[in-house]
Order: sequence, then C-alpha cells, then structure tokens
Amino acid sequence: MLTLKELKNTLLETEQITLLQPDGTPVPHHFHITEAGLATKHFIDCGGTLRKDESLTMQVWVANDTHHRLTPSTLLKILDKAAPLLNSDEIPVEIEYQSESNTIGKYRLGFNGDAFQLIPTQTECLALDQCGMDVLKKKAGQVISATGNGCEPNSGCC
Repeated sequence: MLTLKELKNTLLETEQITLLQPDGTPVPHHFHITEAGLATKHFIDCGGTLRKDESLTMQVWVANDTHHRLTPSTLLKILDKAAPLLNSDEIPVEIEYQSESNTIGKYRLGFNGDAFQLIPTQTECLALDQCGMDVLKKKAGQVISATGNGCEPNSGCC
C-alpha cells in the first residue's frame, strides 16, 4: 500500500494512470479526482485505547466526458495543491470510489509495476487482547483459536 511519498515517486516514473478495481477491471480512463485532502479519524477502540489515523484521501469520480484523461503531471499538481493540508509524505493513500454497487467504497492504493490498484480495506478488532482473541495462532496453514471466555456475553468484549 502506497504512502503519499511513494505515490509521488511512482507518478514521476509513470506515463499514464491506469487504476484497477479489486477484481482487475479498470476504472474508466476518463475518471476525475474530485477532492484530495487529509482525513483524520480520532477514536477509541473497544478496548478503551485512544487512537488517531491519518491518510491522504482522494475521491475518484467517473463522468460523461470520455475524452478526459488524468495525467501523472496533473495528479502531481493536485497533490502539490493539497500539500498545505497534509502533515507528512509518509501517510497512506486511500481512494474513495463509487462502483456499480451505488455505494462509496474505501480502498488503499497499491501499484503492481504497471497500474495502480484499489486494495479493499477490511474491518478488524484493534483490541484483540481485550477479547481473548490475541491467542489466535497459525499452525500448518490453519488458524487455531484457543477457547476461552473472552468474548462471552457480558464479558466486556467488543
């Protein structure tokens, strides 16, 4: 998954922007970046730990203007305009994209050497140790969970 710094470096070495959906289908080449900025999330996980996540979030939108093509140099200019909002070049890049499902998906951005890739994000418990889930282990390719009462009803688990 790319950081802002890695995205900029990749754009400097790329002639065109191809963006692939998770299933490998290209996002139509006439997409726009309608916004770019710092997304900050302050939250408390289910174990009571205060957390803060920051990312560069860009929204991808496909319109009717099929002759539009976002070039690497244009995207770099957009990122330069957003720079005063961003705290670091080391933040991860996230993409918001509305596909056929009529809902906005949130993706990390990757690069496979030829094209940028939308990498699905996943939900996860950030306080596994509070739920007794920290005992999950992998053994010979199988996930094995020790049984315990960490996530029993009324246990205080998430």
